[in-house]
Amino acid sequence: MPLMVLHLRARRGFAAVDFSELWRYRDLLWILAARDIRIRYKQAALGAAWAVLQPLAAMVVFTVFFGYFAGLNEKIESGVPYPLYTFCALLPWQLFAHAITSSSSSLVDNQSLITKTYFPRLLIPFAAIIGGLVDFAVAFAIMIVLMAAYGVVPGWALLWLPLLVVLTVLTALSVGLWLAALSALYRDFRHTTGFLVQIWLFATPVVYPSSIVPPQWQTLYALNPMVGVVDGFRWALLGSAAPAPSVIAVSAVEVMLLLILGAIYFRRMERTMADWI
Repeated sequence: MPLMVLHLRARRGFAAVDFSELWRYRDLLWILAARDIRIRYKQAALGAAWAVLQPLAAMVVFTVFFGYFAGLNEKIESGVPYPLYTFCALLPWQLFAHAITSSSSSLVDNQSLITKTYFPRLLIPFAAIIGGLVDFAVAFAIMIVLMAAYGVVPGWALLWLPLLVVLTVLTALSVGLWLAALSALYRDFRHTTGFLVQIWLFATPVVYPSSIVPPQWQTLYALNPMVGVVDGFRWALLGSAAPAPSVIAVSAVEVMLLLILGAIYFRRMERTMADWI
């Protein structure tokens, strides 16, 4: 019987995202996500407790230095306790920061798998974001405890929370696709991701309310998609002032544009990814 040889060649021209192919490989997505979670906590002394300690430690540091020493606790118009105000913002921020940090190195970390077998490469940054959702779920449980301790009861705006979580995931994915492809092609991008996250943190109203930004800068400030996300979380959980519909609309449009362009760029680089990774 003659031996059959299958030749795989990179496509020419525009290569759209094949969602049916992604669905066929959905089991691999969960395997990659579970593997990343196990690797992250398997040899950690505190294990999954890091998912609780990281936002709690950040909340304490922000409360002491920004809330009391810098007096930002007096800038909060809704009267919500500053520790709770900060921890609520850390919920979407930690998910976003973890996703883009993990995505930026995901292709390089899986280079042996990429060069040996074929599967949709988009699954790798997707898996990194799923791992962040596990930490988000743990931190959200702590948020419920803190809200109960401070006697804060959410209102009807809580119904918008699932959509805000989806917007957070899409924001992280839109940035993660760009960083994943660029970090695999230009290795120095991996070193700039941490710096980017730090700058982005202070450009997002995590430790301060967005109302302190001067009115003439509000339009430019709203171009940061995480502004609408963080303000939306505080509105849904703490009853703070609702973000302006225009801010949410700008964030959603910007995220979708970044996501579409990021997916196109990722697919373009995917053709020769196994060669230059």
